[in-house]
Amino acid sequence: MSFVFVDLPEDYERVYLYDRGDDDGDDPVRQVLWGDFLWLAENATFDASAEWTHVVWCKFAPEKRCDLQIRTEHVRVGRPLEIIFVDVGQGDGCVLITPERDERERIVVIDAGKTEDMGNFLEGRFNAYTDGFEFHAAVITHPDLDHYFGFKRIFDNDQITFDRVYHSGLVERPVSGSWAKLGGKRRRAGDRHEYLEDLCDSDAKFRALFADESTFGRKRYPATVEGALKSGRVGAFEMLAKDTSVGERSWMPEFSPDDDRGYTIEVLGPVVETHGDSGTRRLQCFPNRPRNKDGSPRISSSFSHTKNGHSVLLKLQYGGFRVLFGGDLNRSAEEYLLTHYAGFDEWPHERAEKEEMVVLASDHFRSEIMKACHHGSADVTDEFLEAVNPAAFVISSGDEENYVHPRPDLLGRLGKKGRGTAPVLLSTELQRSWRQEEAEEQVSAIKRQVRDLHRQPDDHLRDALLAAIEDLGGSNVAVDGAIYVKTDGHRLIAAFKKESRSETDRWFYYEYRIVNDRLILVPRGGH
Repeated sequence: MSFVFVDLPEDYERVYLYDRGDDDGDDPVRQVLWGDFLWLAENATFDASAEWTHVVWCKFAPEKRCDLQIRTEHVRVGRPLEIIFVDVGQGDGCVLITPERDERERIVVIDAGKTEDMGNFLEGRFNAYTDGFEFHAAVITHPDLDHYFGFKRIFDNDQITFDRVYHSGLVERPVSGSWAKLGGKRRRAGDRHEYLEDLCDSDAKFRALFADESTFGRKRYPATVEGALKSGRVGAFEMLAKDTSVGERSWMPEFSPDDDRGYTIEVLGPVVETHGDSGTRRLQCFPNRPRNKDGSPRISSSFSHTKNGHSVLLKLQYGGFRVLFGGDLNRSAEEYLLTHYAGFDEWPHERAEKEEMVVLASDHFRSEIMKACHHGSADVTDEFLEAVNPAAFVISSGDEENYVHPRPDLLGRLGKKGRGTAPVLLSTELQRSWRQEEAEEQVSAIKRQVRDLHRQPDDHLRDALLAAIEDLGGSNVAVDGAIYVKTDGHRLIAAFKKESRSETDRWFYYEYRIVNDRLILVPRGGH
Protein backbone atom coordinates (compact mmCIF):
# COMPACT_ATOMS: atom_id res chain seq x y z
CA MET A 1 0.00 0.00 0.00
CA SER A 2 1.45 3.37 -1.02
CA PHE A 3 -1.20 5.71 0.36
CA VAL A 4 -3.45 6.40 3.33
CA PHE A 5 -6.42 8.67 4.03
CA VAL A 6 -7.05 11.29 6.68
CA ASP A 7 -9.35 9.97 9.41
CA LEU A 8 -12.00 11.88 11.34
CA PRO A 9 -11.31 11.92 15.09
CA GLU A 10 -14.19 10.85 17.31
CA ASP A 11 -14.31 14.38 18.75
CA TYR A 12 -14.36 15.82 15.20
CA GLU A 13 -11.32 17.98 16.02
CA ARG A 14 -9.01 19.37 13.34
CA VAL A 15 -6.25 17.28 11.78
CA TYR A 16 -2.91 18.68 10.62
CA LEU A 17 0.23 17.81 8.71
CA TYR A 18 3.57 18.68 10.30
CA ASP A 19 7.17 19.10 9.22
CA ARG A 20 9.30 15.99 9.59
CA GLY A 21 10.98 16.06 12.95
CA ASP A 22 8.30 18.15 14.68
CA ASP A 23 7.51 15.22 16.94
CA ASP A 24 5.90 17.45 19.56
CA GLY A 25 3.30 18.64 17.08
CA ASP A 26 3.81 22.27 18.08
CA ASP A 27 3.97 23.79 14.60
CA PRO A 28 1.34 22.48 12.14
CA VAL A 29 1.96 23.14 8.45
CA ARG A 30 -1.41 22.40 6.85
CA GLN A 31 -4.94 21.55 7.92
CA VAL A 32 -6.33 18.47 6.16
CA LEU A 33 -9.87 17.15 5.93
CA TRP A 34 -11.43 13.74 6.50
CA GLY A 35 -10.85 11.53 3.49
CA ASP A 36 -7.96 13.53 2.00
CA PHE A 37 -5.58 11.31 0.03
CA LEU A 38 -1.98 11.11 1.30
CA TRP A 39 0.93 9.39 -0.43
CA LEU A 40 3.25 7.51 1.88
CA ALA A 41 6.88 8.60 1.79
CA GLU A 42 9.17 6.67 -0.54
CA ASN A 43 10.01 3.19 0.80
CA ALA A 44 7.69 3.78 3.76
CA THR A 45 5.03 1.31 4.89
CA PHE A 46 2.02 2.01 7.03
CA ASP A 47 2.58 1.00 10.66
CA ALA A 48 -0.52 1.42 12.79
CA SER A 49 1.55 1.18 15.97
CA ALA A 50 3.87 4.07 15.07
CA GLU A 51 3.28 7.54 16.48
CA TRP A 52 3.89 9.30 13.16
CA THR A 53 3.34 8.43 9.50
CA HIS A 54 5.59 10.05 6.89
CA VAL A 55 3.75 11.30 3.81
CA VAL A 56 4.34 13.31 0.63
CA TRP A 57 2.12 16.29 -0.12
CA CYS A 58 1.48 17.08 -3.82
CA LYS A 59 3.65 14.21 -4.99
CA PHE A 60 3.24 14.96 -8.70
CA ALA A 61 3.48 18.77 -8.51
CA PRO A 62 7.20 19.60 -8.04
CA GLU A 63 6.56 23.26 -7.24
CA LYS A 64 4.23 22.32 -4.34
CA ARG A 65 5.68 18.98 -3.23
CA CYS A 66 6.87 18.69 0.36
CA ASP A 67 7.74 15.89 2.79
CA LEU A 68 5.54 15.99 5.87
CA GLN A 69 4.15 13.78 8.60
CA ILE A 70 0.83 13.16 10.31
CA ARG A 71 -0.08 11.53 13.61
CA THR A 72 -0.82 7.89 12.84
CA GLU A 73 -3.97 8.02 14.94
CA HIS A 74 -5.34 10.44 12.35
CA VAL A 75 -4.95 8.21 9.29
CA ARG A 76 -6.62 5.05 8.05
CA VAL A 77 -6.50 2.79 5.02
CA GLY A 78 -10.17 3.35 4.12
CA ARG A 79 -12.00 6.51 3.17
CA PRO A 80 -15.53 7.95 3.40
CA LEU A 81 -17.94 8.36 0.54
CA GLU A 82 -17.49 11.88 -0.81
CA ILE A 83 -19.72 14.31 -2.70
CA ILE A 84 -18.27 17.60 -3.95
CA PHE A 85 -20.76 20.24 -5.01
CA VAL A 86 -18.43 22.10 -7.35
CA ASP A 87 -18.61 25.88 -7.68
CA VAL A 88 -19.58 26.08 -11.37
CA GLY A 89 -21.14 29.55 -11.20
CA GLN A 90 -24.73 29.69 -12.40
CA GLY A 91 -25.57 26.03 -12.82
CA ASP A 92 -25.24 22.62 -11.23
CA GLY A 93 -22.27 20.31 -11.02
CA CYS A 94 -21.16 17.75 -8.48
CA VAL A 95 -18.87 14.74 -8.24
CA LEU A 96 -19.62 11.53 -6.33
CA ILE A 97 -16.62 9.42 -5.26
CA THR A 98 -17.43 6.04 -3.76
CA PRO A 99 -15.37 4.73 -0.82
CA GLU A 100 -13.88 1.65 -2.53
CA ARG A 101 -10.26 1.64 -3.68
CA ASP A 102 -10.42 -1.44 -5.89
CA GLU A 103 -12.19 -2.25 -9.16
CA ARG A 104 -15.53 -1.45 -7.49
CA GLU A 105 -14.64 2.23 -7.09
CA ARG A 106 -17.01 4.48 -9.03
CA ILE A 107 -16.74 8.19 -9.78
CA VAL A 108 -19.88 9.85 -11.11
CA VAL A 109 -20.10 13.42 -12.44
CA ILE A 110 -23.65 14.74 -12.01
CA ASP A 111 -24.06 17.79 -14.26
CA ALA A 112 -21.16 20.07 -15.21
CA GLY A 113 -22.45 23.66 -15.29
CA LYS A 114 -22.06 25.70 -18.47
CA THR A 115 -18.44 26.88 -18.27
CA GLU A 116 -15.08 25.15 -17.92
CA ASP A 117 -15.18 25.21 -14.10
CA MET A 118 -16.03 21.51 -13.79
CA GLY A 119 -13.28 20.59 -16.25
CA ASN A 120 -10.83 22.67 -14.24
CA PHE A 121 -11.90 20.95 -11.04
CA LEU A 122 -11.52 17.47 -12.51
CA GLU A 123 -8.08 18.37 -13.80
CA GLY A 124 -6.97 19.61 -10.42
CA ARG A 125 -8.53 16.79 -8.42
CA PHE A 126 -7.78 13.77 -10.59
CA ASN A 127 -4.96 14.99 -12.83
CA ALA A 128 -7.23 13.65 -15.55
CA TYR A 129 -6.10 15.88 -18.37
CA THR A 130 -2.47 14.78 -18.37
CA ASP A 131 -2.45 11.15 -17.29
CA GLY A 132 -5.99 10.23 -18.28
CA PHE A 133 -8.84 9.09 -16.10
CA GLU A 134 -11.67 6.60 -16.41
CA PHE A 135 -14.92 7.85 -14.90
CA HIS A 136 -17.85 5.56 -14.31
CA ALA A 137 -20.67 7.83 -15.42
CA ALA A 138 -21.76 11.31 -16.40
CA VAL A 139 -25.34 12.25 -15.52
CA ILE A 140 -26.98 15.05 -17.52
CA THR A 141 -30.02 15.61 -15.32
CA HIS A 142 -31.87 17.54 -18.05
CA PRO A 143 -31.05 19.50 -21.22
CA ASP A 144 -30.51 22.97 -19.77
CA LEU A 145 -27.33 24.81 -20.77
CA ASP A 146 -26.21 25.45 -17.20
CA HIS A 147 -26.29 21.72 -16.49
CA TYR A 148 -24.82 20.14 -19.63
CA PHE A 149 -22.58 22.59 -21.54
CA GLY A 150 -19.65 22.17 -19.15
CA PHE A 151 -19.40 18.58 -20.38
CA LYS A 152 -18.28 19.79 -23.83
CA ARG A 153 -14.68 20.37 -22.78
CA ILE A 154 -14.70 17.12 -20.79
CA PHE A 155 -16.14 15.00 -23.61
CA ASP A 156 -13.72 16.57 -26.11
CA ASN A 157 -10.67 15.62 -24.06
CA ASP A 158 -9.03 12.46 -25.36
CA GLN A 159 -7.65 11.58 -21.90
CA ILE A 160 -11.08 11.06 -20.30
CA THR A 161 -13.53 8.18 -20.70
CA PHE A 162 -16.96 7.37 -19.30
CA ASP A 163 -18.52 3.93 -19.06
CA ARG A 164 -21.94 5.53 -19.42
CA VAL A 165 -23.62 8.85 -20.02
CA TYR A 166 -27.05 8.99 -18.38
CA HIS A 167 -29.82 11.42 -19.31
CA SER A 168 -33.52 11.94 -18.54
CA GLY A 169 -34.77 10.65 -21.89
CA LEU A 170 -35.25 14.25 -22.98
CA VAL A 171 -32.42 15.32 -25.28
CA GLU A 172 -32.35 18.40 -27.49
CA ARG A 173 -32.42 17.12 -31.04
CA PRO A 174 -30.65 19.18 -33.73
CA VAL A 175 -33.90 20.71 -35.03
CA SER A 176 -35.61 24.09 -34.79
CA GLY A 177 -38.44 24.94 -32.42
CA SER A 178 -38.93 24.10 -28.77
CA TRP A 179 -41.18 21.06 -28.32
CA ALA A 180 -39.78 19.59 -31.54
CA LYS A 181 -36.38 19.40 -29.87
CA LEU A 182 -37.89 17.00 -27.33
CA GLY A 183 -39.63 14.90 -29.97
CA GLY A 184 -42.94 16.74 -29.98
CA LYS A 185 -45.93 16.54 -27.61
CA ARG A 186 -49.35 15.00 -28.09
CA ARG A 187 -52.61 14.31 -26.31
CA ARG A 188 -54.37 11.02 -26.99
CA ALA A 189 -58.13 10.61 -26.74
CA GLY A 190 -59.18 10.64 -23.09
CA ASP A 191 -55.94 12.22 -21.81
CA ARG A 192 -56.19 15.11 -19.36
CA HIS A 193 -52.62 16.18 -20.11
CA GLU A 194 -50.23 16.45 -23.00
CA TYR A 195 -47.31 14.00 -23.10
CA LEU A 196 -43.84 13.59 -24.58
CA GLU A 197 -43.83 10.15 -26.20
CA ASP A 198 -40.75 10.14 -28.42
CA LEU A 199 -38.31 9.48 -25.59
CA CYS A 200 -34.66 8.80 -26.26
CA ASP A 201 -34.68 5.53 -24.35
CA SER A 202 -31.81 3.56 -25.89
CA ASP A 203 -28.17 3.93 -26.84
CA ALA A 204 -28.97 3.15 -30.46
CA LYS A 205 -31.60 5.89 -30.64
CA PHE A 206 -29.30 8.45 -29.03
CA ARG A 207 -26.56 7.75 -31.56
CA ALA A 208 -29.04 7.84 -34.44
CA LEU A 209 -30.43 11.22 -33.38
CA PHE A 210 -26.96 12.78 -33.50
CA ALA A 211 -25.48 10.85 -36.41
CA ASP A 212 -25.57 13.69 -38.94
CA GLU A 213 -23.17 16.45 -37.89
CA SER A 214 -24.30 18.66 -40.77
CA THR A 215 -27.58 19.32 -38.92
CA PHE A 216 -25.94 20.57 -35.72
CA GLY A 217 -25.38 24.16 -36.82
CA ARG A 218 -24.84 26.33 -33.75
CA LYS A 219 -27.03 24.19 -31.52
CA ARG A 220 -25.17 23.59 -28.28
CA TYR A 221 -26.56 20.29 -27.01
CA PRO A 222 -25.46 18.41 -30.16
CA ALA A 223 -22.11 20.22 -30.00
CA THR A 224 -21.69 19.04 -26.41
CA VAL A 225 -22.21 15.35 -27.11
CA GLU A 226 -20.42 15.40 -30.48
CA GLY A 227 -17.00 14.76 -28.94
CA ALA A 228 -18.29 11.85 -26.88
CA LEU A 229 -20.00 10.29 -29.90
CA LYS A 230 -17.07 10.61 -32.29
CA SER A 231 -14.35 9.56 -29.89
CA GLY A 232 -15.64 6.18 -28.78
CA ARG A 233 -14.72 7.15 -25.20
CA VAL A 234 -18.29 6.59 -23.93
CA GLY A 235 -19.53 3.05 -23.49
CA ALA A 236 -23.26 3.81 -23.78
CA PHE A 237 -25.83 6.61 -23.63
CA GLU A 238 -28.73 5.52 -21.45
CA MET A 239 -31.98 6.92 -20.10
CA LEU A 240 -32.18 7.05 -16.30
CA ALA A 241 -35.74 7.18 -15.00
CA LYS A 242 -38.33 5.68 -12.68
CA ASP A 243 -40.51 3.37 -14.78
CA THR A 244 -43.94 2.77 -13.25
CA SER A 245 -44.27 -0.52 -15.13
CA VAL A 246 -41.14 -2.09 -13.56
CA GLY A 247 -41.76 -2.02 -9.83
CA GLU A 248 -42.12 0.14 -6.76
CA ARG A 249 -38.51 1.33 -6.74
CA SER A 250 -35.88 1.96 -9.39
CA TRP A 251 -32.13 2.02 -8.86
CA MET A 252 -29.18 3.45 -10.70
CA PRO A 253 -27.39 0.49 -12.36
CA GLU A 254 -24.69 -0.95 -10.05
CA PHE A 255 -26.11 0.91 -7.04
CA SER A 256 -29.10 -1.22 -6.03
CA PRO A 257 -29.37 -3.13 -2.72
CA ASP A 258 -28.49 -6.31 -4.65
CA ASP A 259 -25.08 -4.87 -5.56
CA ASP A 260 -24.08 -5.16 -1.90
CA ARG A 261 -22.09 -1.94 -1.71
CA GLY A 262 -23.44 -0.84 1.64
CA TYR A 263 -25.03 2.19 0.00
CA THR A 264 -27.63 2.70 -2.75
CA ILE A 265 -28.73 5.29 -5.31
CA GLU A 266 -32.46 5.33 -5.97
CA VAL A 267 -33.90 6.94 -9.11
CA LEU A 268 -36.99 8.98 -8.18
CA GLY A 269 -37.47 10.89 -11.40
CA PRO A 270 -38.38 11.41 -14.09
CA VAL A 271 -41.42 9.16 -13.70
CA VAL A 272 -42.19 7.36 -16.94
CA GLU A 273 -45.84 6.45 -17.45
CA THR A 274 -47.17 3.81 -19.83
CA HIS A 275 -50.23 4.47 -21.97
CA GLY A 276 -52.61 1.61 -21.30
CA ASP A 277 -53.83 0.93 -24.84
CA SER A 278 -50.67 1.53 -26.85
CA GLY A 279 -48.08 0.58 -24.26
CA THR A 280 -46.18 3.76 -25.16
CA ARG A 281 -43.70 5.01 -22.54
CA ARG A 282 -44.13 8.74 -22.00
CA LEU A 283 -43.54 11.76 -19.76
CA GLN A 284 -46.32 14.14 -18.75
CA CYS A 285 -46.03 17.78 -19.84
CA PHE A 286 -46.18 20.25 -16.94
CA PRO A 287 -47.91 23.66 -16.86
CA ASN A 288 -46.07 26.82 -15.88
CA ARG A 289 -48.54 27.25 -13.02
CA PRO A 290 -49.96 24.41 -10.94
CA ARG A 291 -53.65 25.06 -11.60
CA ASN A 292 -56.29 27.64 -12.52
CA LYS A 293 -57.83 30.05 -10.03
CA ASP A 294 -60.84 27.78 -9.60
CA GLY A 295 -58.55 24.88 -8.63
CA SER A 296 -58.91 22.97 -11.90
CA PRO A 297 -55.78 21.67 -13.62
CA ARG A 298 -54.30 23.85 -16.34
CA ILE A 299 -54.07 22.26 -19.78
CA SER A 300 -51.49 24.59 -21.34
CA SER A 301 -48.02 23.07 -21.08
CA SER A 302 -44.75 24.86 -20.45
CA PHE A 303 -41.64 23.79 -22.36
CA SER A 304 -39.19 24.94 -19.67
CA HIS A 305 -41.24 23.58 -16.76
CA THR A 306 -41.53 20.21 -18.47
CA LYS A 307 -37.84 20.00 -19.36
CA ASN A 308 -36.76 21.08 -15.87
CA GLY A 309 -39.47 19.17 -14.05
CA HIS A 310 -38.31 15.88 -15.55
CA SER A 311 -34.79 16.21 -14.18
CA VAL A 312 -33.03 13.01 -13.20
CA LEU A 313 -33.81 12.90 -9.48
CA LEU A 314 -31.49 10.75 -7.34
CA LYS A 315 -31.39 9.79 -3.66
CA LEU A 316 -28.22 8.31 -2.23
CA GLN A 317 -28.43 6.38 1.05
CA TYR A 318 -25.42 5.29 3.07
CA GLY A 319 -26.16 3.92 6.50
CA GLY A 320 -28.28 6.47 8.34
CA PHE A 321 -27.61 9.30 5.89
CA ARG A 322 -29.53 10.18 2.75
CA VAL A 323 -28.71 12.82 0.13
CA LEU A 324 -31.30 14.04 -2.39
CA PHE A 325 -30.11 15.55 -5.69
CA GLY A 326 -33.04 17.80 -6.62
CA GLY A 327 -32.22 18.84 -10.19
CA ASP A 328 -34.33 21.75 -11.45
CA LEU A 329 -37.69 20.66 -10.09
CA ASN A 330 -40.46 23.26 -10.01
CA ARG A 331 -43.84 23.55 -8.33
CA SER A 332 -45.71 21.63 -11.04
CA ALA A 333 -43.20 18.78 -11.00
CA GLU A 334 -43.20 18.59 -7.21
CA GLU A 335 -46.99 18.36 -7.12
CA TYR A 336 -46.85 15.59 -9.69
CA LEU A 337 -44.15 13.65 -7.82
CA LEU A 338 -45.79 13.99 -4.41
CA THR A 339 -49.16 12.76 -5.61
CA HIS A 340 -47.53 9.93 -7.56
CA TYR A 341 -45.47 8.60 -4.66
CA ALA A 342 -48.28 9.09 -2.14
CA GLY A 343 -50.70 7.19 -4.41
CA PHE A 344 -53.08 10.15 -4.77
CA ASP A 345 -55.08 10.65 -7.96
CA GLU A 346 -54.85 14.45 -7.75
CA TRP A 347 -53.47 17.27 -5.66
CA PRO A 348 -55.42 17.49 -2.37
CA HIS A 349 -57.12 20.71 -1.26
CA GLU A 350 -57.67 20.03 2.45
CA ARG A 351 -54.77 20.48 4.87
CA ALA A 352 -55.34 17.08 6.47
CA GLU A 353 -55.10 15.39 3.06
CA LYS A 354 -51.91 17.32 2.26
CA GLU A 355 -50.38 16.20 5.56
CA GLU A 356 -51.27 12.60 4.76
CA MET A 357 -49.70 12.97 1.30
CA VAL A 358 -46.49 14.37 2.79
CA VAL A 359 -46.22 11.48 5.24
CA LEU A 360 -46.72 8.89 2.50
CA ALA A 361 -44.33 10.58 0.05
CA SER A 362 -41.64 11.12 2.71
CA ASP A 363 -40.92 7.38 2.61
CA HIS A 364 -39.29 8.07 -0.74
CA PHE A 365 -37.98 11.63 -0.34
CA ARG A 366 -36.87 12.05 3.30
CA SER A 367 -33.16 12.98 3.34
CA GLU A 368 -30.61 14.51 5.67
CA ILE A 369 -28.94 16.57 2.90
CA MET A 370 -30.78 18.12 -0.05
CA LYS A 371 -29.34 19.76 -3.14
CA ALA A 372 -31.96 22.51 -3.38
CA CYS A 373 -33.99 22.53 -6.59
CA HIS A 374 -33.27 24.97 -9.41
CA HIS A 375 -30.47 26.98 -7.80
CA GLY A 376 -32.67 28.40 -5.05
CA SER A 377 -35.71 29.33 -7.13
CA ALA A 378 -38.85 30.14 -5.12
CA ASP A 379 -41.00 28.03 -7.47
CA VAL A 380 -41.27 25.17 -4.96
CA THR A 381 -43.96 23.74 -2.70
CA ASP A 382 -43.85 23.71 1.08
CA GLU A 383 -45.18 20.16 0.92
CA PHE A 384 -42.13 18.93 -1.01
CA LEU A 385 -39.78 20.61 1.47
CA GLU A 386 -41.73 18.97 4.30
CA ALA A 387 -41.45 15.56 2.65
CA VAL A 388 -37.68 15.88 2.31
CA ASN A 389 -37.20 17.72 5.64
CA PRO A 390 -33.38 17.90 5.42
CA ALA A 391 -31.03 19.07 8.14
CA ALA A 392 -28.84 20.82 5.55
CA PHE A 393 -29.48 22.34 2.13
CA VAL A 394 -26.88 22.84 -0.61
CA ILE A 395 -27.66 25.56 -3.16
CA SER A 396 -25.70 25.74 -6.42
CA SER A 397 -25.93 29.20 -8.00
CA GLY A 398 -23.85 31.95 -9.59
CA ASP A 399 -23.33 35.68 -9.29
CA GLU A 400 -23.70 37.08 -12.80
CA GLU A 401 -27.26 36.04 -13.63
CA ASN A 402 -30.68 37.65 -13.83
CA TYR A 403 -32.65 35.07 -11.83
CA VAL A 404 -31.88 36.43 -8.33
CA HIS A 405 -30.83 32.98 -7.11
CA PRO A 406 -31.03 32.00 -4.37
CA ARG A 407 -34.27 33.90 -3.75
CA PRO A 408 -34.34 35.58 -0.31
CA ASP A 409 -37.86 34.34 0.41
CA LEU A 410 -36.81 30.80 -0.54
CA LEU A 411 -33.99 30.93 2.02
CA GLY A 412 -36.55 31.79 4.68
CA ARG A 413 -38.75 28.88 3.64
CA LEU A 414 -35.80 26.47 3.72
CA GLY A 415 -34.98 27.52 7.25
CA LYS A 416 -38.62 27.10 8.25
CA LYS A 417 -39.14 23.71 6.60
CA GLY A 418 -35.73 22.17 7.36
CA ARG A 419 -35.11 19.72 10.16
CA GLY A 420 -34.35 20.92 13.66
CA THR A 421 -34.25 24.40 15.14
CA ALA A 422 -31.37 25.62 12.96
CA PRO A 423 -31.16 23.94 9.53
CA VAL A 424 -27.88 24.64 7.72
CA LEU A 425 -28.04 26.52 4.40
CA LEU A 426 -24.90 26.13 2.27
CA SER A 427 -24.51 27.96 -1.05
CA THR A 428 -21.68 27.77 -3.57
CA GLU A 429 -22.33 31.45 -4.31
CA LEU A 430 -22.38 32.54 -0.69
CA GLN A 431 -19.36 30.45 0.35
CA ARG A 432 -17.26 31.92 -2.48
CA SER A 433 -15.00 34.85 -1.55
CA TRP A 434 -13.62 37.62 -3.75
CA ARG A 435 -10.32 39.49 -3.85
CA GLN A 436 -11.83 42.90 -3.21
CA GLU A 437 -8.96 44.39 -1.21
CA GLU A 438 -6.31 42.81 -3.41
CA ALA A 439 -8.03 44.12 -6.55
CA GLU A 440 -8.11 47.63 -5.07
CA GLU A 441 -4.40 47.42 -4.35
CA GLN A 442 -3.71 46.21 -7.89
CA VAL A 443 -5.74 49.04 -9.42
CA SER A 444 -3.85 51.62 -7.34
CA ALA A 445 -0.52 50.11 -8.35
CA ILE A 446 -1.46 50.10 -12.05
CA LYS A 447 -2.48 53.75 -11.84
CA ARG A 448 0.91 54.64 -10.38
CA GLN A 449 2.67 52.66 -13.12
CA VAL A 450 0.64 54.41 -15.84
CA ARG A 451 1.64 57.83 -14.46
CA ASP A 452 5.29 56.75 -14.23
CA LEU A 453 5.23 55.39 -17.78
CA HIS A 454 3.70 58.64 -19.03
CA ARG A 455 6.47 60.71 -17.41
CA GLN A 456 9.31 58.43 -18.44
CA PRO A 457 8.98 55.68 -21.13
CA ASP A 458 10.46 52.40 -19.88
CA ASP A 459 10.24 49.00 -21.58
CA HIS A 460 10.53 47.07 -18.31
CA LEU A 461 7.80 49.16 -16.68
CA ARG A 462 5.62 48.72 -19.76
CA ASP A 463 6.00 44.92 -19.58
CA ALA A 464 5.24 44.91 -15.85
CA LEU A 465 2.17 47.04 -16.47
CA LEU A 466 0.86 44.68 -19.17
CA ALA A 467 1.42 41.69 -16.86
CA ALA A 468 -0.45 43.45 -14.04
CA ILE A 469 -3.39 44.24 -16.32
CA GLU A 470 -3.51 40.62 -17.51
CA ASP A 471 -3.55 39.38 -13.92
CA LEU A 472 -6.27 41.85 -12.99
CA GLY A 473 -8.37 40.63 -15.91
CA GLY A 474 -8.24 37.07 -14.62
CA SER A 475 -10.40 35.44 -11.99
CA ASN A 476 -10.83 37.46 -8.82
CA VAL A 477 -12.10 34.50 -6.83
CA ALA A 478 -9.83 33.96 -3.85
CA VAL A 479 -11.67 30.93 -2.46
CA ASP A 480 -14.14 28.97 -4.56
CA GLY A 481 -17.47 27.97 -3.08
CA ALA A 482 -17.22 24.20 -3.44
CA ILE A 483 -19.06 22.29 -0.69
CA TYR A 484 -17.78 18.90 0.45
CA VAL A 485 -20.06 16.27 2.00
CA LYS A 486 -18.35 13.18 3.41
CA THR A 487 -19.87 10.24 5.28
CA ASP A 488 -19.16 6.70 6.38
CA GLY A 489 -22.85 6.02 7.02
CA HIS A 490 -22.53 6.80 10.74
CA ARG A 491 -20.90 10.22 10.74
CA LEU A 492 -21.13 13.07 8.22
CA ILE A 493 -19.47 16.41 7.68
CA ALA A 494 -20.47 19.27 5.37
CA ALA A 495 -17.41 21.43 4.74
CA PHE A 496 -16.20 24.45 2.79
CA LYS A 497 -13.01 26.47 2.66
CA LYS A 498 -12.64 29.59 4.75
CA GLU A 499 -11.71 32.96 3.31
CA SER A 500 -8.59 32.82 5.46
CA ARG A 501 -5.42 32.21 3.46
CA SER A 502 -3.82 30.41 6.38
CA GLU A 503 -2.80 26.85 5.48
CA THR A 504 -3.55 25.78 9.06
CA ASP A 505 -7.01 27.34 9.19
CA ARG A 506 -8.50 26.32 5.84
CA TRP A 507 -11.74 24.46 6.57
CA PHE A 508 -15.06 25.12 8.29
CA TYR A 509 -17.35 22.15 8.71
CA TYR A 510 -20.56 21.03 10.35
CA GLU A 511 -20.57 17.61 11.97
CA TYR A 512 -23.45 15.16 12.22
CA ARG A 513 -23.82 11.69 13.63
CA ILE A 514 -26.59 9.11 13.95
CA VAL A 515 -27.52 8.28 17.56
CA ASN A 516 -30.33 5.80 18.19
CA ASP A 517 -31.55 6.25 14.60
CA ARG A 518 -31.74 10.03 15.10
CA LEU A 519 -29.65 12.68 13.37
CA ILE A 520 -27.61 14.74 15.81
CA LEU A 521 -25.76 17.96 14.94
CA VAL A 522 -22.58 18.04 17.01
CA PRO A 523 -23.28 21.01 19.30
CA ARG A 524 -20.02 22.91 18.66
CA GLY A 525 -21.67 24.29 15.53
CA GLY A 526 -18.79 23.72 13.14
CA HIS A 527 -15.03 24.24 13.09
